[in-house]
Amino acid sequence: MNVGATQTRAAVLRSRAGEFDVEAVTIQAPAPDQVLVRIVAAGMCHTDSVARAMGSFPIILGHEGAGVVEAVGAAVTSLRPGDHVVLTFDSCGVCTACRDGRPYHCAAFELLNFGGHGPDTEPSARLSDGEGVANRWFGQSSFAGYALANERNAVKIPDDVDLELVGPLGCGVMTGAGCVLNVMQLRPGDSVAVFGAGAVGLSAVMAAKASGAGEIVAVDIHESRRALALELGADRVVDPGADGDLATQVVGGGAAFDFSLDTTARGEVMAAAVAVVGRPGLAVLVGAGFEPLTLAPASLAGKSITYAYMGNSNPQVFIPRLISFWQRGQLPFDRLITLFPFMDVNQAEAASAAGTAIKPVLVMNGEN
Repeated sequence: MNVGATQTRAAVLRSRAGEFDVEAVTIQAPAPDQVLVRIVAAGMCHTDSVARAMGSFPIILGHEGAGVVEAVGAAVTSLRPGDHVVLTFDSCGVCTACRDGRPYHCAAFELLNFGGHGPDTEPSARLSDGEGVANRWFGQSSFAGYALANERNAVKIPDDVDLELVGPLGCGVMTGAGCVLNVMQLRPGDSVAVFGAGAVGLSAVMAAKASGAGEIVAVDIHESRRALALELGADRVVDPGADGDLATQVVGGGAAFDFSLDTTARGEVMAAAVAVVGRPGLAVLVGAGFEPLTLAPASLAGKSITYAYMGNSNPQVFIPRLISFWQRGQLPFDRLITLFPFMDVNQAEAASAAGTAIKPVLVMNGEN
């Protein structure tokens, strides 16, 4: 299907400290390997806020989009107009990792997903004054009425799945559940400590419960999130603001854990995540941040640490699997979601930063 440039509205961030401005944007026609998606809803992730420190400006953020394919490029074969899709991270499709079905290890991961331009030398979207705007954040920039994505990072889903809910499967839910199911490969009876009970951490808690974990401990500063963690499968919760050594509180006089997951990217919390695992044990780090992790070499005896992009997930395989878990009631990620009208994008970001909304989702409501 041929289509010309598309006029839409997008939440544009013009500076590191500024607010989002909803502005008119013109998006060019899809390239041969691209699809144009009418966005129905888009989740807001902590990584979108991190873009303030690393993105180029002006930029359109958003990397948990869900919507309907409007048009496809000439080389696209797996999607067609009308298909419902979840958008996720981009990958090159040609490096060794991509060819082996491991796009999370793509050799061009950082180029394609961070910064907002991908491999493009010229912007594929412009503001009303003609200025170029970065619109390839994680290969999608879905805080907009329409978004360009590549065929590889648009995952077809059943038409009867609610598009207002499934956007977070493209990053936050996929990352948390993937760390448990793909990275840890947690078995029944294994124990896990989860540091940070946001969308990623709580998705890990749910996946661990579905996997038959022996003990699940969730750590978070917010009482409401600790309470929700217990409802979603945690056996015990810890307030990191309480007196005493955090690792000691998490172990709680019992045995060390088989696995731990840190979603905070805070140096002292990552160190605690390493300290609580036994021998052998694996600490998985996923937090988007810039603090260093400092450890004495001997503290790693018998332990392993890894940093996992996107829960080591192949989205074309894993997102349908997550939908199946959800439909069976084993991964109720919809309980994490608070819907916001698209025009309230700044309120959604503030609620996320304050911890009052675990997973804000912007709903277009005809604002395309």
